[in-house]
Amino acid sequence: MQTLSQSPLDPAFVQNPYPFYERARAAGPFFHWQDYGLTCTTSYAAVSALFRDRRLGREIPPEKQQAIPDHLKPFYAVEAHSMLELEPPRHTRLRSLVLRAFTSRRIAALAPEITALCDHLAETLPDGEFDLLRHFGQRLPVVVIARLLGVPEEMGDDLLRWSNAMVGMYMAGRDRAREDAAVAATESFVAFMRRYVDQRRHDPRDDLITALIAAEEAGEKLSTDELITTCILLLNAGHEATVHSFGNGVKTLLETATAASALAPERIEATVEEILRFDPPLHMFTRHVYEDVEVMGTTLPKGSEVALLLAAANRDPQTYADAARFDPARVGKANTSFGAGIHFCVGAPLARLELQIALPILFRHKPALRLTEPPRYGDVYHFHGLERLMVRAD
Repeated sequence: MQTLSQSPLDPAFVQNPYPFYERARAAGPFFHWQDYGLTCTTSYAAVSALFRDRRLGREIPPEKQQAIPDHLKPFYAVEAHSMLELEPPRHTRLRSLVLRAFTSRRIAALAPEITALCDHLAETLPDGEFDLLRHFGQRLPVVVIARLLGVPEEMGDDLLRWSNAMVGMYMAGRDRAREDAAVAATESFVAFMRRYVDQRRHDPRDDLITALIAAEEAGEKLSTDELITTCILLLNAGHEATVHSFGNGVKTLLETATAASALAPERIEATVEEILRFDPPLHMFTRHVYEDVEVMGTTLPKGSEVALLLAAANRDPQTYADAARFDPARVGKANTSFGAGIHFCVGAPLARLELQIALPILFRHKPALRLTEPPRYGDVYHFHGLERLMVRAD
Protein backbone atom coordinates (compact mmCIF):
# COMPACT_ATOMS: atom_id res chain seq x y z
CA MET A 1 0.00 0.00 0.00
CA GLN A 2 1.42 3.36 -1.04
CA THR A 3 1.87 6.16 1.50
CA LEU A 4 0.92 9.68 0.44
CA SER A 5 1.27 12.99 2.25
CA GLN A 6 -1.19 15.86 1.97
CA SER A 7 -1.89 18.29 4.78
CA PRO A 8 -5.66 18.72 5.24
CA LEU A 9 -4.85 22.28 6.38
CA ASP A 10 -3.14 23.25 3.12
CA PRO A 11 -5.24 26.10 1.64
CA ALA A 12 -4.83 24.87 -1.93
CA PHE A 13 -6.02 21.40 -0.94
CA VAL A 14 -9.02 22.78 0.96
CA GLN A 15 -10.08 24.81 -2.08
CA ASN A 16 -9.72 21.85 -4.44
CA PRO A 17 -9.06 18.40 -2.94
CA TYR A 18 -9.91 16.56 -6.15
CA PRO A 19 -6.38 16.52 -7.69
CA PHE A 20 -5.09 14.81 -4.54
CA TYR A 21 -7.90 12.27 -4.75
CA GLU A 22 -6.85 11.46 -8.32
CA ARG A 23 -3.22 11.11 -7.24
CA ALA A 24 -4.38 8.76 -4.49
CA ARG A 25 -6.58 6.81 -6.91
CA ALA A 26 -3.53 6.11 -9.06
CA ALA A 27 -1.96 4.36 -6.06
CA GLY A 28 -4.71 1.73 -6.07
CA PRO A 29 -8.04 1.27 -4.28
CA PHE A 30 -6.39 1.89 -0.88
CA PHE A 31 -3.55 4.13 0.26
CA HIS A 32 -2.06 5.29 3.56
CA TRP A 33 -2.69 8.99 4.25
CA GLN A 34 0.38 9.89 6.28
CA ASP A 35 -1.02 13.12 7.74
CA TYR A 36 -3.97 11.28 9.28
CA GLY A 37 -2.20 7.99 9.93
CA LEU A 38 -5.15 6.25 8.26
CA THR A 39 -5.79 3.71 5.55
CA CYS A 40 -8.09 5.39 3.04
CA THR A 41 -10.03 4.40 -0.04
CA THR A 42 -11.05 6.40 -3.10
CA SER A 43 -12.86 3.45 -4.70
CA TYR A 44 -16.64 3.56 -5.15
CA ALA A 45 -16.81 -0.24 -4.93
CA ALA A 46 -14.75 -0.34 -1.73
CA VAL A 47 -16.66 2.54 -0.10
CA SER A 48 -19.99 0.92 -0.92
CA ALA A 49 -18.85 -2.45 0.43
CA LEU A 50 -17.35 -1.05 3.63
CA PHE A 51 -20.43 1.02 4.43
CA ARG A 52 -22.47 -2.19 4.46
CA ASP A 53 -19.94 -4.56 6.07
CA ARG A 54 -21.02 -5.26 9.65
CA ARG A 55 -17.45 -6.20 10.56
CA LEU A 56 -16.81 -2.45 10.65
CA GLY A 57 -18.61 0.23 12.60
CA ARG A 58 -18.59 3.66 14.19
CA GLU A 59 -18.19 2.67 17.84
CA ILE A 60 -14.62 2.86 19.11
CA PRO A 61 -13.54 -0.65 20.18
CA PRO A 62 -13.14 -0.97 23.98
CA GLU A 63 -9.41 -1.62 23.68
CA LYS A 64 -8.91 1.69 21.81
CA GLN A 65 -11.08 3.88 23.99
CA GLN A 66 -9.15 6.59 25.79
CA ALA A 67 -9.99 8.69 28.81
CA ILE A 68 -11.95 11.78 27.81
CA PRO A 69 -10.30 15.02 29.01
CA ASP A 70 -12.39 16.76 31.66
CA HIS A 71 -12.96 19.84 29.51
CA LEU A 72 -14.53 17.72 26.72
CA LYS A 73 -16.81 15.56 28.88
CA PRO A 74 -19.98 17.66 28.29
CA PHE A 75 -19.55 17.28 24.52
CA TYR A 76 -18.98 13.54 24.62
CA ALA A 77 -21.82 13.04 27.10
CA VAL A 78 -24.10 14.12 24.25
CA GLU A 79 -22.20 12.08 21.65
CA ALA A 80 -22.71 8.98 23.82
CA HIS A 81 -26.37 8.92 22.74
CA SER A 82 -25.83 9.70 19.04
CA MET A 83 -27.06 7.15 16.51
CA LEU A 84 -24.17 8.20 14.28
CA GLU A 85 -21.61 6.91 16.79
CA LEU A 86 -23.37 3.69 17.88
CA GLU A 87 -23.68 0.13 16.60
CA PRO A 88 -26.35 -2.57 17.15
CA PRO A 89 -28.12 -3.37 19.33
CA ARG A 90 -28.32 0.17 20.72
CA HIS A 91 -28.17 1.78 17.27
CA THR A 92 -31.01 -0.46 16.08
CA ARG A 93 -33.20 0.57 19.01
CA LEU A 94 -32.51 4.31 18.63
CA ARG A 95 -32.88 4.39 14.85
CA SER A 96 -36.12 2.41 14.85
CA LEU A 97 -37.65 4.72 17.46
CA VAL A 98 -36.52 7.85 15.58
CA LEU A 99 -37.87 6.53 12.27
CA ARG A 100 -41.26 5.98 13.91
CA ALA A 101 -41.39 9.75 14.44
CA PHE A 102 -39.32 11.03 11.51
CA THR A 103 -41.53 9.38 8.90
CA SER A 104 -41.54 9.86 5.14
CA ARG A 105 -45.13 11.08 5.45
CA ARG A 106 -44.11 13.75 7.97
CA ILE A 107 -41.29 14.88 5.67
CA ALA A 108 -43.47 14.91 2.53
CA ALA A 109 -46.07 16.97 4.39
CA LEU A 110 -43.48 19.74 4.76
CA ALA A 111 -43.36 20.39 0.98
CA PRO A 112 -45.95 23.21 0.90
CA GLU A 113 -44.33 24.92 3.88
CA ILE A 114 -40.83 24.61 2.36
CA THR A 115 -42.18 25.99 -0.92
CA ALA A 116 -43.72 29.02 0.80
CA LEU A 117 -40.53 29.63 2.78
CA CYS A 118 -38.34 29.44 -0.34
CA ASP A 119 -40.65 31.85 -2.19
CA HIS A 120 -40.39 34.27 0.74
CA LEU A 121 -36.60 33.98 0.94
CA ALA A 122 -36.24 34.50 -2.82
CA GLU A 123 -38.61 37.47 -2.85
CA THR A 124 -36.78 39.23 -0.02
CA LEU A 125 -33.23 38.86 -1.32
CA PRO A 126 -31.34 42.18 -1.24
CA ASP A 127 -30.66 44.33 -4.26
CA GLY A 128 -27.14 44.57 -5.62
CA GLU A 129 -24.40 42.24 -4.40
CA PHE A 130 -25.19 39.92 -1.48
CA ASP A 131 -24.18 36.66 0.18
CA LEU A 132 -26.66 34.04 -0.99
CA LEU A 133 -25.69 31.66 1.80
CA ARG A 134 -26.47 34.16 4.54
CA HIS A 135 -29.75 35.33 3.02
CA PHE A 136 -31.05 32.00 1.69
CA GLY A 137 -28.86 28.91 2.08
CA GLN A 138 -28.40 29.13 5.84
CA ARG A 139 -31.91 30.33 6.61
CA LEU A 140 -33.80 27.58 4.81
CA PRO A 141 -32.64 24.46 6.71
CA VAL A 142 -32.55 26.06 10.15
CA VAL A 143 -36.10 27.42 9.82
CA VAL A 144 -37.36 24.08 8.47
CA ILE A 145 -35.79 22.03 11.27
CA ALA A 146 -36.95 24.53 13.91
CA ARG A 147 -40.53 24.25 12.64
CA LEU A 148 -40.23 20.49 12.39
CA LEU A 149 -38.97 20.15 15.95
CA GLY A 150 -41.48 22.69 17.21
CA VAL A 151 -39.04 25.26 18.61
CA PRO A 152 -39.27 29.01 17.88
CA GLU A 153 -37.72 29.84 14.52
CA GLU A 154 -36.55 33.15 15.96
CA MET A 155 -34.04 30.97 17.82
CA GLY A 156 -32.49 30.26 14.42
CA ASP A 157 -29.40 32.42 14.94
CA ASP A 158 -28.64 30.68 18.24
CA LEU A 159 -29.21 27.25 16.71
CA LEU A 160 -26.86 28.13 13.83
CA ARG A 161 -24.20 29.41 16.20
CA TRP A 162 -24.39 26.32 18.41
CA SER A 163 -24.40 24.00 15.41
CA ASN A 164 -21.36 25.65 13.81
CA ALA A 165 -19.42 25.54 17.08
CA MET A 166 -20.22 21.87 17.75
CA VAL A 167 -19.25 20.80 14.22
CA GLY A 168 -15.86 22.38 14.91
CA MET A 169 -15.01 19.26 16.91
CA TYR A 170 -14.83 17.25 13.69
CA MET A 171 -12.59 19.60 11.72
CA ALA A 172 -8.96 18.92 10.96
CA GLY A 173 -6.49 20.76 13.19
CA ARG A 174 -8.91 21.77 15.92
CA ASP A 175 -7.38 23.62 18.88
CA ARG A 176 -8.35 24.26 22.51
CA ALA A 177 -10.27 27.42 21.62
CA ARG A 178 -12.40 25.50 19.14
CA GLU A 179 -12.94 22.72 21.69
CA ASP A 180 -14.01 25.20 24.37
CA ALA A 181 -16.42 26.85 21.94
CA ALA A 182 -17.90 23.46 21.05
CA VAL A 183 -18.40 22.54 24.70
CA ALA A 184 -20.02 25.89 25.52
CA ALA A 185 -22.36 25.48 22.55
CA THR A 186 -23.17 21.92 23.62
CA GLU A 187 -24.12 23.02 27.11
CA SER A 188 -26.32 25.84 25.79
CA PHE A 189 -27.96 23.55 23.24
CA VAL A 190 -28.64 20.83 25.81
CA ALA A 191 -30.19 23.29 28.27
CA PHE A 192 -32.39 24.72 25.52
CA MET A 193 -33.56 21.32 24.25
CA ARG A 194 -34.12 19.94 27.77
CA ARG A 195 -36.51 22.82 28.46
CA TYR A 196 -38.48 22.07 25.29
CA VAL A 197 -38.59 18.32 25.87
CA ASP A 198 -39.90 18.91 29.39
CA GLN A 199 -42.55 21.29 28.01
CA ARG A 200 -43.70 18.79 25.38
CA ARG A 201 -44.03 16.01 27.93
CA HIS A 202 -46.66 18.14 29.67
CA ASP A 203 -48.05 19.96 26.62
CA PRO A 204 -47.93 17.71 23.50
CA ARG A 205 -48.04 19.42 20.09
CA ASP A 206 -48.02 18.33 16.45
CA ASP A 207 -44.24 18.45 16.16
CA LEU A 208 -41.27 16.11 15.97
CA ILE A 209 -40.28 16.47 19.64
CA THR A 210 -43.74 15.31 20.69
CA ALA A 211 -43.60 12.47 18.14
CA LEU A 212 -40.18 11.39 19.44
CA ILE A 213 -41.51 11.41 23.01
CA ALA A 214 -44.44 9.24 21.94
CA ALA A 215 -42.42 6.83 19.77
CA GLU A 216 -42.48 3.39 21.31
CA GLU A 217 -41.53 -0.11 20.22
CA ALA A 218 -41.94 -3.23 22.35
CA GLY A 219 -42.29 -1.01 25.39
CA GLU A 220 -39.07 0.86 24.61
CA LYS A 221 -38.96 4.66 24.51
CA LEU A 222 -36.26 7.27 24.10
CA SER A 223 -34.81 8.66 27.31
CA THR A 224 -34.65 12.42 27.76
CA ASP A 225 -30.89 12.39 27.06
CA GLU A 226 -31.45 10.33 23.91
CA LEU A 227 -34.19 12.71 22.80
CA ILE A 228 -31.96 15.73 23.30
CA THR A 229 -29.03 14.18 21.44
CA THR A 230 -31.29 13.11 18.56
CA CYS A 231 -32.69 16.62 18.16
CA ILE A 232 -29.17 18.10 18.22
CA LEU A 233 -27.98 15.52 15.68
CA LEU A 234 -30.90 16.24 13.35
CA LEU A 235 -30.21 19.96 13.47
CA ASN A 236 -26.41 19.81 13.22
CA ALA A 237 -26.19 17.16 10.53
CA GLY A 238 -29.20 18.43 8.61
CA HIS A 239 -28.09 22.03 8.71
CA GLU A 240 -24.46 21.46 7.72
CA ALA A 241 -25.23 19.06 4.90
CA THR A 242 -28.04 21.12 3.40
CA VAL A 243 -26.25 24.48 3.57
CA HIS A 244 -23.13 23.06 1.96
CA SER A 245 -25.10 21.14 -0.68
CA PHE A 246 -27.10 24.25 -1.55
CA GLY A 247 -24.03 26.49 -1.78
CA ASN A 248 -21.92 23.97 -3.67
CA GLY A 249 -24.87 23.29 -5.97
CA VAL A 250 -25.59 26.92 -6.85
CA LYS A 251 -21.87 27.50 -7.40
CA THR A 252 -21.72 24.53 -9.77
CA LEU A 253 -24.87 25.51 -11.66
CA LEU A 254 -23.54 29.04 -12.20
CA GLU A 255 -19.97 28.05 -13.06
CA THR A 256 -21.12 25.44 -15.58
CA ALA A 257 -23.86 27.69 -16.99
CA THR A 258 -26.29 24.82 -16.57
CA ALA A 259 -29.49 25.34 -18.54
CA ALA A 260 -32.68 26.22 -16.70
CA SER A 261 -34.23 23.06 -18.13
CA ALA A 262 -32.16 21.07 -15.59
CA LEU A 263 -34.38 22.56 -12.88
CA ALA A 264 -37.65 21.58 -14.54
CA PRO A 265 -39.95 19.38 -12.43
CA GLU A 266 -39.20 16.25 -14.45
CA ARG A 267 -35.41 16.79 -14.17
CA ILE A 268 -34.79 18.38 -10.79
CA GLU A 269 -34.41 15.09 -8.92
CA ALA A 270 -31.59 13.96 -11.22
CA THR A 271 -29.95 17.40 -11.05
CA VAL A 272 -29.90 17.34 -7.25
CA GLU A 273 -28.38 13.86 -7.25
CA GLU A 274 -25.65 15.06 -9.62
CA ILE A 275 -24.98 18.06 -7.36
CA LEU A 276 -24.60 15.68 -4.41
CA ARG A 277 -22.28 13.44 -6.43
CA PHE A 278 -20.17 16.16 -8.00
CA ASP A 279 -19.30 18.26 -4.93
CA PRO A 280 -20.70 16.70 -1.74
CA PRO A 281 -20.79 18.33 1.71
CA LEU A 282 -18.90 15.55 3.53
CA HIS A 283 -15.64 14.19 2.15
CA MET A 284 -14.46 11.71 4.78
CA PHE A 285 -16.31 9.14 6.90
CA THR A 286 -14.30 6.86 9.16
CA ARG A 287 -15.09 3.34 10.38
CA HIS A 288 -13.43 1.04 12.91
CA VAL A 289 -12.49 -2.49 11.88
CA TYR A 290 -13.82 -5.11 14.34
CA GLU A 291 -12.58 -8.20 12.48
CA ASP A 292 -9.97 -8.74 9.77
CA VAL A 293 -11.54 -7.74 6.45
CA GLU A 294 -10.21 -8.24 2.93
CA VAL A 295 -11.48 -5.83 0.28
CA MET A 296 -10.19 -5.64 -3.29
CA GLY A 297 -6.99 -7.46 -2.34
CA THR A 298 -6.26 -5.29 0.71
CA THR A 299 -6.51 -6.64 4.26
CA LEU A 300 -7.82 -4.25 6.89
CA PRO A 301 -6.67 -5.67 10.22
CA LYS A 302 -8.83 -5.86 13.32
CA GLY A 303 -8.36 -2.78 15.49
CA SER A 304 -7.49 -0.48 12.61
CA GLU A 305 -9.50 2.43 11.26
CA VAL A 306 -10.33 3.14 7.64
CA ALA A 307 -11.40 6.41 6.01
CA LEU A 308 -13.98 6.32 3.23
CA LEU A 309 -13.31 9.29 0.93
CA LEU A 310 -16.85 9.92 -0.27
CA ALA A 311 -16.07 12.74 -2.70
CA ALA A 312 -13.37 10.65 -4.34
CA ALA A 313 -15.68 7.63 -4.61
CA ASN A 314 -18.28 9.86 -6.24
CA ARG A 315 -15.78 10.63 -9.00
CA ASP A 316 -14.52 7.08 -9.52
CA PRO A 317 -14.15 6.60 -13.30
CA GLN A 318 -14.78 2.88 -12.81
CA THR A 319 -18.35 3.80 -11.79
CA TYR A 320 -19.10 7.09 -13.56
CA ALA A 321 -18.21 7.92 -17.15
CA ASP A 322 -16.42 11.27 -17.46
CA ALA A 323 -16.64 11.44 -13.68
CA ALA A 324 -15.06 14.89 -13.29
CA ARG A 325 -17.74 16.51 -15.47
CA PHE A 326 -20.97 17.90 -14.02
CA ASP A 327 -23.82 16.28 -15.95
CA PRO A 328 -27.33 16.89 -14.58
CA ALA A 329 -28.70 14.33 -17.04
CA ARG A 330 -26.44 11.59 -15.68
CA VAL A 331 -28.00 8.23 -14.86
CA GLY A 332 -26.30 5.43 -12.99
CA LYS A 333 -25.41 4.24 -9.53
CA ALA A 334 -26.44 6.20 -6.45
CA ASN A 335 -23.81 8.53 -4.99
CA THR A 336 -22.23 7.84 -1.60
CA SER A 337 -22.86 11.30 -0.12
CA PHE A 338 -25.46 10.19 2.45
CA GLY A 339 -23.73 6.94 3.31
CA ALA A 340 -25.22 3.46 3.06
CA GLY A 341 -26.12 0.48 5.20
CA ILE A 342 -27.39 0.94 8.75
CA HIS A 343 -25.86 4.43 8.99
CA PHE A 344 -27.55 5.80 5.88
CA CYS A 345 -28.45 9.39 6.77
CA VAL A 346 -31.87 9.61 8.44
CA GLY A 347 -32.25 13.19 7.20
CA ALA A 348 -31.42 12.45 3.55
CA PRO A 349 -35.06 12.59 2.34
CA LEU A 350 -35.51 16.01 3.97
CA ALA A 351 -32.25 17.38 2.56
CA ARG A 352 -33.17 16.17 -0.92
CA LEU A 353 -36.67 17.66 -0.65
CA GLU A 354 -35.30 21.04 0.42
CA LEU A 355 -32.86 21.15 -2.51
CA GLN A 356 -35.43 19.94 -5.04
CA ILE A 357 -37.79 22.74 -3.96
CA ALA A 358 -35.28 25.53 -3.28
CA LEU A 359 -33.18 25.49 -6.45
CA PRO A 360 -36.01 25.87 -9.00
CA ILE A 361 -37.66 28.60 -6.90
CA LEU A 362 -34.41 30.55 -6.51
CA PHE A 363 -33.67 30.54 -10.25
CA ARG A 364 -37.28 31.22 -11.18
CA HIS A 365 -37.24 34.36 -9.03
CA LYS A 366 -33.66 35.31 -9.99
CA PRO A 367 -32.98 34.02 -13.53
CA ALA A 368 -30.09 36.49 -13.98
CA LEU A 369 -28.25 35.29 -10.85
CA ARG A 370 -24.48 35.46 -11.33
CA LEU A 371 -21.31 35.21 -9.27
CA THR A 372 -19.57 38.46 -8.34
CA GLU A 373 -16.40 36.92 -6.88
CA PRO A 374 -14.75 33.49 -7.01
CA PRO A 375 -16.40 31.32 -4.31
CA ARG A 376 -14.08 30.12 -1.54
CA TYR A 377 -14.53 26.99 0.53
CA GLY A 378 -14.24 27.23 4.29
CA ASP A 379 -11.10 25.86 5.93
CA VAL A 380 -13.02 22.96 7.42
CA TYR A 381 -11.87 19.72 5.83
CA HIS A 382 -13.38 17.12 5.95
CA PHE A 383 -16.59 19.11 5.61
CA HIS A 384 -16.66 20.89 2.28
CA GLY A 385 -18.73 24.02 2.00
CA LEU A 386 -18.40 27.64 0.99
CA GLU A 387 -17.52 30.47 3.37
CA ARG A 388 -19.89 32.69 1.43
CA LEU A 389 -21.45 32.91 -2.03
CA MET A 390 -21.41 36.47 -3.32
CA VAL A 391 -23.87 37.05 -6.18
CA ARG A 392 -25.98 39.61 -7.97
CA ALA A 393 -29.43 38.96 -9.31
CA ASP A 394 -29.99 42.09 -11.43
